[in-house]
Amino acid sequence: MPSVENPFQGQILEGWQVYQDHLVAAISPLTAEQLAFRLAPNLRSIMVVAAHIVAARVWWLRLVMQEGSPEIEPLVTWDDEGEPARSAAELAAGLEQTWKMIESGLQRWTAVDMQQVFYRPGSDKTRPFTRQWIIWHVLEHDLHHGGEVSFALGAQGLAGIDL
Repeated sequence: MPSVENPFQGQILEGWQVYQDHLVAAISPLTAEQLAFRLAPNLRSIMVVAAHIVAARVWWLRLVMQEGSPEIEPLVTWDDEGEPARSAAELAAGLEQTWKMIESGLQRWTAVDMQQVFYRPGSDKTRPFTRQWIIWHVLEHDLHHGGEVSFALGAQGLAGIDL
């Protein structure tokens, strides 16, 4: 049961961990052709969507909240136009590396920590983001884009993310 000190221990952390594991399991066996699949020409490929999940985690946790190590910062560009294609192994490793930042924070942040305010790097500091908002946003982002991946896998006759 989560404590008052750390409301994220318990079911929230465990549930997100399960989803993370399912996401990695869905991405890991994919071939380059399967990763390149797009549901429509105007939609992103599975590879780009997975890279976007990784990049968003790095953006919010590392660049905005200064969690984790600076060595992870190059992953923030993985979803940029012109970036090289990533293999399933690279994407799985990126998901695992970024998960460690999330998990580490969720294990240590207190209810008071969740109210800390952050601003986007280089911003005019007119729009504050609490840690709580950032964590919820990263979680909903994972779920939303994981759904895109799952739908694209199903369209190829492959198993989607197991919920």
